Amino acid sequence: MMIAENGYPRLHTLNISKDPLDDDGRPKRTGTMWTASAHIITAVIGSGVLSLAWAMAQLGWIAGPVVMILFSFVTYYTSTLLASCYRTGDPVTGKRNYTYMDAVKSSLGGQMFKICGTVQYVNLFGIAIGYTIASAISMMAVKRSNCHHKNGLAGSCKVNSNPFMVAFGVAEILLSQIPDFDQLWWLSTVAAVMSFTYSSAGLGLGIAKVAENKQILGSSTGITVGLVSESAAVTPIQKIRRVFQALGNIAFAYSYSIILIEIQDTIKSPPSEVETMKVANRFSVAVTTLFYMLCACFGYAAFGDSSPGNLLTATGLNPYWLLDVANVAVVLHLVGAYQVFSQPIFAFVEDQAARRFPDSRFVNKEIKIRLPGSGDKGLNMFRLVWRTGFVVVSTTISILVPFFNDIVGLLGAIGFWPLTVYFPIEMYIAGRKIVRWSGKWVLLKLLSMGCLMITVAAAAGSIAGIVDDLKASKGL
Repeated sequence: MMIAENGYPRLHTLNISKDPLDDDGRPKRTGTMWTASAHIITAVIGSGVLSLAWAMAQLGWIAGPVVMILFSFVTYYTSTLLASCYRTGDPVTGKRNYTYMDAVKSSLGGQMFKICGTVQYVNLFGIAIGYTIASAISMMAVKRSNCHHKNGLAGSCKVNSNPFMVAFGVAEILLSQIPDFDQLWWLSTVAAVMSFTYSSAGLGLGIAKVAENKQILGSSTGITVGLVSESAAVTPIQKIRRVFQALGNIAFAYSYSIILIEIQDTIKSPPSEVETMKVANRFSVAVTTLFYMLCACFGYAAFGDSSPGNLLTATGLNPYWLLDVANVAVVLHLVGAYQVFSQPIFAFVEDQAARRFPDSRFVNKEIKIRLPGSGDKGLNMFRLVWRTGFVVVSTTISILVPFFNDIVGLLGAIGFWPLTVYFPIEMYIAGRKIVRWSGKWVLLKLLSMGCLMITVAAAAGSIAGIVDDLKASKGL
């Protein structure tokens, strides 16, 4: 993954040969439907899959699969609309938009560009917090799993998450000082391998647990009011809140619109990029939904209404070494993913600082430091202070609010409607000049409003969950 001049992530299919150039003067693109599908699947399947069994437990065997299928249809449809915005004007010869933000600016203007940028940056900062929490949970799970293996399930294996979050933060402070970290192409490869490793391991562990139980757990309506969960009986209000939060968790798992235009920018033509991307979207969403359904359903079948917020933290999963491998893979994935998603924020702030203070040595001077075996490296004092501060703040918030499902649900709510639904629909309406109050215009607006209601409900449920968990952690 590369970073564009405006600070947003950009995927490139590099071609350094003497092949002809594309119509925009850039090297001939070589991507196909299969490479685009691989990029999408890699982007979608991540830590969000670990919370799907818990989401299923809140919704039950009827509503759970239905909601997941509905989210997949909405994601596919709006992604198809977004794909048609890759070129402004003519879908074959129009001006290319290289990033999601470029498409918003070309279609909706500068004001919406700023609003979209704000939403993206808030979402990316939230992802940094969520990844810090998720990595700590996985490190705790490894220590707890080994403790239970040594002392038995009845043994006391309490683990404090704070040291693990601090350790993760220290690692990210060091990694964030690498100025060209975003150009390490192997990072996405490692992240993809790790995400498939722990996702597949989670699925395998769920299947093994169902076989061990010799029965399928769960109910048609999900967790029951009055059932003791997390040391307290579930109240009717908590049931509603958990259902809303589950919607946010599922939305988070399907979020990939932020990089769809960048993926489309790797595709060769003819045929037109939009036609290839539509097929890639259809294939990728189908594969992802199948995988998500398997992970969610087998996880729920294994643990029923007691499904944990993170499937890989469940007690009693065997073999324990596979559980450890999966959790280590989560940590390795998130160490790199944190940097990939933080780079756009780093680049934006540093670019703005350089423009506003062009004569500042603190902002612009690179200090050469020679590292053994690595040659000369540049150290910028502003980059050191700013990136360190960013990591410290995100780590501190993670320590104060270490609630994985609540944060994932909130992130899903924040990102789903504006980035996956609203902007793609508005760009499509503007690009295709759809007449106001026509049948298609009304249907698109109704879809947007419906998804907005889901987003508001998911955000409300997640915020209420954070408040409840904070009260519980303080013994109130």
